[in-house]
Amino acid sequence: MLRSMTGFGHSEFSENDITITVEIKTVNHRYTDIFLRMPKQLSLFEERIRSLITKRIQRGKVDVYINYDNKSSTGLDVILDENLAKAYCDALKKIAEDLGVRDDISATTIARFPDILTVERRENDEYIGEILEKTVDNAIDELIEMRTKEGERLKESLLSNLSTIEKFTQEIEKRASLVVKEYKEKLESRLSELIDIQTVDPARIATEVVLFADKCSIDEELVRLKSHAFEMKNMLNGGSPVGKKADFLIQEMNREVNTIGSKANDLEITKNVVELKSEIEKLREQIQNIE
Repeated sequence: MLRSMTGFGHSEFSENDITITVEIKTVNHRYTDIFLRMPKQLSLFEERIRSLITKRIQRGKVDVYINYDNKSSTGLDVILDENLAKAYCDALKKIAEDLGVRDDISATTIARFPDILTVERRENDEYIGEILEKTVDNAIDELIEMRTKEGERLKESLLSNLSTIEKFTQEIEKRASLVVKEYKEKLESRLSELIDIQTVDPARIATEVVLFADKCSIDEELVRLKSHAFEMKNMLNGGSPVGKKADFLIQEMNREVNTIGSKANDLEITKNVVELKSEIEKLREQIQNIE
């Protein structure tokens, strides 16, 4: 299936007072560029998350937002800073001695001072990692579903552009076969107006016609242009990822059309070349949205 680079995915996991929310947004980009914003507690999983994303998203700017909330009472550790507590105790004793006041220092008193006791959560890394990956995976599923729907709509538009390109190519091909014949007729008509054409060596006229035919021949360019259009259609029907290859094919199609325009000495062909360039530009703009 063909996929767009634009999409959004959301997933949430909630169990045992643990909640993980993942949002993924993607937009057009030439390569895969991942911006990941997640809480510090989950930073050890960053590489795992990036790897998970790059395996399933081949192209686009990817913004990932992860929220984590753990209200569980299990796995809590109270950490005592013994050195700091001793320093506070010594300071309080000195105050009592210097000021001659009663020394009623207690453990409760010391514990009230800043940074004496800190609470740390002991995470189950394996469990958190598993549910985080599952939540990210679900968000990617939703994202890809949206990108696929948009991609199929783009595919219809792109195939329509290719059909129009094929139509103008066929018109040029029909006209190209008549250009040399018309040139020969115009050359003979012009000569007959200026001189007695019976006195002109027919071989000389034939040589001029051959030189003109060789100069304005666009057969090879037309063959390559049709081949590129055919390959593009197969790629679109084959599904993503095709964006980078399609970019290259469009450049080649544009190159062939420019050459046809510069070689074909004919007004009708030139008009069709202008239309072709317009359709190829539409194709190029749409391909920028494809993964």
